[in-house]
Amino acid sequence: MISVIIPVYNDWERLKKALDSVAKQTYEDVEVIVVDDGSDEKSQIADFKLQNGEQAKIVRQENKGAPAARNRGFTEAKGEYVIFWDADVVAEPIMLEKLKHALDKHPEASFAYCNFRLQISDCRINILKFAFCNLKSVRSQAFNFEDLKRGNYIHTTSLIRRSDVIRWDESVKRFQDWDLWLTIAELGKIGVWVDDYLFLVLAGGKISSWLPSFAYKAPIRWLPFVRRVVKKYENAKQVIVGKHALSKNNH
Repeated sequence: MISVIIPVYNDWERLKKALDSVAKQTYEDVEVIVVDDGSDEKSQIADFKLQNGEQAKIVRQENKGAPAARNRGFTEAKGEYVIFWDADVVAEPIMLEKLKHALDKHPEASFAYCNFRLQISDCRINILKFAFCNLKSVRSQAFNFEDLKRGNYIHTTSLIRRSDVIRWDESVKRFQDWDLWLTIAELGKIGVWVDDYLFLVLAGGKISSWLPSFAYKAPIRWLPFVRRVVKKYENAKQVIVGKHALSKNNH
């Protein structure tokens, strides 16, 4: 069985789409655990059901952040495999089946990950006259620990063997997925890449923290709005670099 753990905080519309895509999975042995991380509209989530009529298990906690919500969900999980499925992820029906097949084919791997697409519906960086507010393809790569030290290429929504799941660091506020995969890799674990685009991230709202890679380089990085985002990004990155003693030569 695969345990699908979805943390959510006041994100009902996108959660409905995420749940619908879980219900349409060709892999059927699935349990769904939604962790309501202190949402303001708690009553609404009680009505959410999968398209197949089954009710997702709802767990509520006070607002502690996504890492704590994922950890809470894992304590409720019963599956041999676990996937921490973000509430803004809409997957292709074949996703779980393909990720599970990859782990079956590669018993040496602890987790399986894939490519994805990012849909940005609203974007403050339009002030830069860039056409970013549409669909972007994000391609990953074959697992390589040294490359992972230089930057993350594995999305949170990846399938992990239960025996290899670790607790999320609840003190980390950003780059939580990078922190997780680095910690797992430091334990000698490896992942397997499925070179398919298997889900869409519905990055709606004001994406004030997202910029394309070249926006972090001069001269664009010095623009007023971009400068604030870049500073937050670099400060958060240093937290991960310090925690994992990553060499400055890697960045």
